[in-house]
Amino acid sequence: MKGTINVQAENIFPIIKKFLYSDHEIFLRELVSNAVDATSKLKALSRMGEVTAEIGDTTIEIKIDEKKKTLHVIDRGIGMTAEEVEKYLNQVAFSGASEFLQKYEGKVDDAGIIGHFGLGFYSAFMVAKKVEVITKSWKDEDAVKWVCDGSPEFSITKSKKMERGTEIILHIDDESKEFLEEQRVGGILDKYCKFLPVPIKFGTKEEYMDDPDGKKDDDGNVKQVSKTVDNIINNPDPLWKKQPADLKKEDYNKFYRELYPMTFEEPLFNIHINVDYPFNLTGILYFPKLAKHKVELQRNKIQLYSNQVFITDSVENVVPEFLTLLHGVIDSPDIPLNVSRSYLQSDSNVKKISSHITKKVADKLADMYKNDRKDFEEKWPDMQVFMDYGLLTDEKFYERIQPTYLLKNTEGDFKNFEEYKEAIKEKQTDKDGNLVILYTNDAEAQHSLVTKAKNKGYDILEMNTPLTAHLVQHFEMKMEKVQFKRVDADALEKLIPKADSAESNLSEDQKSALTPVIENVVEKEKFTIQYESLDENDPPMMITESEFMRRMKEQAEIGGGGMFGMGNMPENYNLVVNSNHGLISKILMEEDAGKKEQMAKQAADLALLSRGMLKGEKLTAFIERSVGLIQ
Repeated sequence: MKGTINVQAENIFPIIKKFLYSDHEIFLRELVSNAVDATSKLKALSRMGEVTAEIGDTTIEIKIDEKKKTLHVIDRGIGMTAEEVEKYLNQVAFSGASEFLQKYEGKVDDAGIIGHFGLGFYSAFMVAKKVEVITKSWKDEDAVKWVCDGSPEFSITKSKKMERGTEIILHIDDESKEFLEEQRVGGILDKYCKFLPVPIKFGTKEEYMDDPDGKKDDDGNVKQVSKTVDNIINNPDPLWKKQPADLKKEDYNKFYRELYPMTFEEPLFNIHINVDYPFNLTGILYFPKLAKHKVELQRNKIQLYSNQVFITDSVENVVPEFLTLLHGVIDSPDIPLNVSRSYLQSDSNVKKISSHITKKVADKLADMYKNDRKDFEEKWPDMQVFMDYGLLTDEKFYERIQPTYLLKNTEGDFKNFEEYKEAIKEKQTDKDGNLVILYTNDAEAQHSLVTKAKNKGYDILEMNTPLTAHLVQHFEMKMEKVQFKRVDADALEKLIPKADSAESNLSEDQKSALTPVIENVVEKEKFTIQYESLDENDPPMMITESEFMRRMKEQAEIGGGGMFGMGNMPENYNLVVNSNHGLISKILMEEDAGKKEQMAKQAADLALLSRGMLKGEKLTAFIERSVGLIQ
């Protein structure tokens, strides 16, 4: 028999060849998915009693014939009759899977049927100049051979094929020779078909075992003998399809290594998702250890599947953005194989799935906090970046998780917000009734400031994630009369003002006279001179940076440099002069201009040195000057 494929557009094949999928390697996923469908249909009919004979081995086989330049996809599934070949292969976009589900609606679960679009088979013409389909139906009718050379014309003849199932033979065109390379094809199968529910054979491999006759080598050990076995490239029964009650921590960690063979660290913990209403969703999400990866957070580590067929690892529209820091697998038949970004953004099922995953993660964290707080605290350094990201970007996550958010002080103690506010309210409430939370981003570098604050009875938090600047501002917006201030943002007396400022030992005229001297020893464009009436035991000069301006700068850097137009903000600091320190009065009273400048320079450099801002040539000059002063 000869005929013409029933298509609606006369140029359908050139369109298929170039534009059906942006990535041509998808053709193999589509053909193997069809083979899985055929096998799943056969098993479904067997369960219903329509197929009475033993179905036997249903392994799908992929073969390459380099001499003939052909790629073969062979299944032992349901097969097709001549009538079905005419119906399914000669009408572009007719979905056999959809018709099968309609016919057996209510009798068979569709979870094993992958295809819902009829174009998948024709993706073969993206890489093949001719396609042959040799098939024999389970109904025991004559086998059929269908051949098409990439034009709308085809031929159907009888075939001598004796076994049930379908073999698709792709005659690879000259532009697509890469798909005749074992390594290339193996890589595609590993990417898209790693967890398909039917065993897939690709080539053979050598396995080693003890000699069955017990023969020993010269050292007395049983000899190892090899045998050639089928190379099954997939895991048909992945962990996420199993019941959580049947699994142990070791099972989850083993599967993590299967997903990420180049990862040597074990995950912190996992979340097993298993939902069948109002949508279908299974999967396992792992919390990786993030503490060591604060600079370059790894994304695209969640793999999205549809009925165990890999779709993508770019899941930003399926899970909330902050959850892309997690690793693992999500599988849902409610997400079709061929999806666009706009589809994911607008589909109602996808939105429901996203919300459910957020809730599932938040519930898991809350349970961990409640059931084993000590363990939760130990995991906190690895979880904090993730928690910060979630609190900032997802309002529902904030509401669920904020009560379990931990604050860690410089002593290594953990408290949640309610506990912490209660602990510091007596000492750290300022004269206006604001609760001031002091924090450091580097306790070692800011040791003197932290020590001074502790000596006054204040508690200091350690807050040093990449998102701290955004986070403290977010908390201030959410909490009434709570302020966060970093210890280097101002003089301690100004950070938590308790009463009106002390009187200054310098008059305004004296300050005006001293200002040019100090401006002459620092970079004017970088430092603003600021007089403060501090304790006489405080340093004569100190460097501070406005909390507001520093936050804006850090937020701009994290936001990619363009936030609020402040991506290239110049450095600007305050040089705080303690008007009540004896050295400042001494500088003011010094009559020798050279010595006056030297004293001012020394005091300013000490302030810079305490902030780690005195380097290179300036540091060398400071050391030489200090030696001279000592002598």
